[in-house]
Amino acid sequence: MNATEFISNLGIAAVPVITVIVFLICEAVKATPLDEKWLPVVAGFSGGALGIAATLLMEDFTAKDPLTAVAVGIVSGLAATGAHQIFKQLTKGNAEEYGGRYETGKK
Repeated sequence: MNATEFISNLGIAAVPVITVIVFLICEAVKATPLDEKWLPVVAGFSGGALGIAATLLMEDFTAKDPLTAVAVGIVSGLAATGAHQIFKQLTKGNAEEYGGRYETGKK
């Protein structure tokens, strides 16, 4: 059994997919007038909904019951905001080096 088959058998391939989709949803929400303080809430609800959808649509999804699916989805969704914050904090002091290409936070 190779690594791809092992991961597929675990059913965890959908978890990073949920994280990426939630990240994109949050990026789209940023383009709206909604205050960014609500992004973790948007990420949590989006992740939970995607967790339920994954349970219904994917037979090899990690969670087999709705409550676990919501929990896995919420954690995956919140991971998207956490990953963004890590990138944002790591590039905060270096924005001038890169010509200001990276988001450095609101002033």
